[in-house]
Amino acid sequence: MPAEPIRFFNRYTKTVEAEKIYGETWLRFGYENPAGRFLVWLLARRAIFSWWYGRKMNRRVSALRILPFIAKYDLDVDEFAKSPFDYKTFNEFFYRALKPSARPIAEGERVAVLPADGRHLAFPNIDAAAGFYVKGAKFSLAELLGEGHLLEEHQVRARKFAGGAMLISRLCPVDYHRFHFPVDGQPAEPISINGWLYSVSPVALRRNIRYLVENKRVLTLVESPVFHTVAIIEVGATNVGSIKQTHVPGRPAVKGEEKGLFAFGGSCVITLFQRGRVRFDADFVAQSAQCVETYAKMGDRLGVAG
Repeated sequence: MPAEPIRFFNRYTKTVEAEKIYGETWLRFGYENPAGRFLVWLLARRAIFSWWYGRKMNRRVSALRILPFIAKYDLDVDEFAKSPFDYKTFNEFFYRALKPSARPIAEGERVAVLPADGRHLAFPNIDAAAGFYVKGAKFSLAELLGEGHLLEEHQVRARKFAGGAMLISRLCPVDYHRFHFPVDGQPAEPISINGWLYSVSPVALRRNIRYLVENKRVLTLVESPVFHTVAIIEVGATNVGSIKQTHVPGRPAVKGEEKGLFAFGGSCVITLFQRGRVRFDADFVAQSAQCVETYAKMGDRLGVAG
């Protein structure tokens, strides 16, 4: 029986496309085969495995992978901030910067933008967001926000976002891997939440949506004059060497400004808005209601203030 493809809606071509899955054979073995799932549990979800693989991607010899990767996944080299030949390792190429003109930022102080390139699911009401990867499955806000890991005074966070809106932005290994602020505002100090490093591909999430709340992640609260409190959560995954914050702590953030980057691997960014503070654009909502991700790029319009 052929493997079920991962399909998404392309916002620009208005068509449904099948995803080219990096490392598909190993990914499907790891999450669709009992023996593979045991190996994931035993080894692949652990930080030491991703550290080992990340170290491989930091060796000079790994640069030989760059041109074949560009050709196989048809990447637009004209977007790159520097020539493909100037990257010394595959990891350096992986978290490459782009020319500012490659990702224009949607204008308007009441407009929120996508924080990353990738495939996005948008839910106007978090409480009703169930079954988007597997029928009936969901997770709680308290789990996502790491309530069990935080101090007593932080236990109110889940209540603050109850009934709010959620965007899940899934980055594939072929995507641009820097993440950005979706709104203007004042970021608080990022909080690291320890966890495993399961894959966040739909191949894995169809098996267990709870990987999103069991994985290592970084939480940042942004106080926005227009959108009020916005939570940005970067979720690590298998072979993500690190989640690096590049924004200078204490400095206000400008919409579209770089917040940080993921080293090698697929990962995702989850953005939470409080109840009634944002209206997602209709195309995201319509596709998400059918459990279909929408492909769109960082800086593109996500919605407007409610």
